[in-house]
Amino acid sequence: MFAAALTEQPGILKSAALVPPRLSLGSTMIFHGWSKLKKEGMEQTVPFFEQIGFKPGKPWVLALAITELAAGVSAILGVATRLSALAVLGTQAVAIRKVHASKGFDNTKGGYEFNLALMSDALALLLRGPGRFSVHSLLERGVKRRELRRLKLLRRQRTGSRLLDLLG
Repeated sequence: MFAAALTEQPGILKSAALVPPRLSLGSTMIFHGWSKLKKEGMEQTVPFFEQIGFKPGKPWVLALAITELAAGVSAILGVATRLSALAVLGTQAVAIRKVHASKGFDNTKGGYEFNLALMSDALALLLRGPGRFSVHSLLERGVKRRELRRLKLLRRQRTGSRLLDLLG
């Protein structure tokens, strides 16, 4: 019965299908960004960055950590999702080029297998956006309500819409 209800509404399925890649990509990027910002993460990552040619290493590590953290939060919430997807595609392309390509595909040997998985999630979000179950969608609905109210098609906005307007 539940499956029948879902198949009758393919739009919901399409939007729901975007939630797992957003959560997977977002949580991974938050984890990696946050670990670089910690003292021990910084101490390990800065010399490595300098070794692979990013000198001075600390500003590059900070920029990457903040980018990963912001992209992760953005992906999970579903706001500025395409921008975060582009950030992930860029960072992972550099990671493959500078670190993983010479080691082949196998992740257990330091290869680029995991980077490609992250890039595939990012590409899906870049092409489809965040979907209906996202902050972006909530903000978008709020803006549409505001536009309708201005046209006098809706008499009053509800309290929730006012909050969305403030956030938008």
